[in-house]
Amino acid sequence: MTDTEQRAAAKAFAEHWKGRGYEKGESQSFWLELLQSVYGVESPTHFIVFEEQVHLDHTSFIDGMIPSTRVMIEQKGLGKDLKKPIKQSDGTFLTPFQQAKRYIVELPVDKHPRWVVTCNFAEFWVYDMNKPGGEPEIIKLEDLPKEYYRLQFLVDTGNEHLKREMEVSMAAGEIVGLLYDAFAKQYRDPTSKKAMHSLNVLCVRLVFCLYAEDAGIFGKHGMFHDYLAESDTRHMRKAMMELFQILDTPVEERDPYLAEDNPELAAFPYVNGGLFSDEDIEIPPFTDEIRELLLNKASTGFDWSEISPTIFGAVFESTLNPETRRSGGMHYTSIENIHKVIDPLFLDDLKKEFAEICAVPVAKTKERRLREFQKKLASASYLDIYPAYLIQSNGAVRECA
Repeated sequence: MTDTEQRAAAKAFAEHWKGRGYEKGESQSFWLELLQSVYGVESPTHFIVFEEQVHLDHTSFIDGMIPSTRVMIEQKGLGKDLKKPIKQSDGTFLTPFQQAKRYIVELPVDKHPRWVVTCNFAEFWVYDMNKPGGEPEIIKLEDLPKEYYRLQFLVDTGNEHLKREMEVSMAAGEIVGLLYDAFAKQYRDPTSKKAMHSLNVLCVRLVFCLYAEDAGIFGKHGMFHDYLAESDTRHMRKAMMELFQILDTPVEERDPYLAEDNPELAAFPYVNGGLFSDEDIEIPPFTDEIRELLLNKASTGFDWSEISPTIFGAVFESTLNPETRRSGGMHYTSIENIHKVIDPLFLDDLKKEFAEICAVPVAKTKERRLREFQKKLASASYLDIYPAYLIQSNGAVRECA
């Protein structure tokens, strides 16, 4: 199913179920149709299990389980408030999510869900059980035609690497959000146009530096951390400004005595592309909170090299869009949809070419072709329209008009 076909199917599904939803009589039809028509499950009755028994102090039934993707569904009728406690048969009052968690405790460990979805036909509340206490991601039925990818986890059965990439991107977005908020409080007028621009660019620069020190772009692991750690809170702002200036200066144009005066700073490479070229960026004073976040949580506490380049934009978007970030950083183009675009556009051909080179039996010929292929990759540039940044193969990041 193409992206266009899936979007059309989601629209038809949303229109069909608008204003409908009887818990006891229509729940199974709702989920079977969703899985088959929108997500392409050929035999949905074999994919999802309804009314599975669970033994509490009485026998209860789980509304829906998708074993292959580790999803539990707690379905309520149209109009039911998904955050409101409901009286149970034993006299207790539980929200739909609390009801699902009670079921989980009684299941064998290998049947515990990764995802819990509570639904009232008009909204899907998605809980990631890898984040206990986290707020749910809410997808409205009326928004499904443009946000269907956010329920893709219902049917993703085999790509654990992809799921790991998504988890890492979410964690990175959360860290950047904390830095964003901490810096925002330090601006005299955080709502001014200049402050907003400065804050956005500052956060993108920090993400690049954090990634560069873990991915080897700077040349040594922990290089960014170690440089900043030399300064106390009061002097960290000055150190950051000096670093940004050095990153924007070619090595041959730097102070010839810099290596003697400040060898740690002199060791940083030149980053072309203009990411660090705007000298009018306002960097506010640092606080102990910012120092702690940057050095311990963002740097030593997280491995940015795990972030795939395909989702680097998700981290930027979670920084640059305050409304998105406040709602959990979830509204970004899914990795699946990114690959739907880039794979047929250029990635499939590159992978095929690389495989053909690796299959060359003559070592000398293979080495020559690999070096040529490496140069080809290094010279390639790919433009993503939003966010408006050009990320080049050599690590350069350039803001576009």
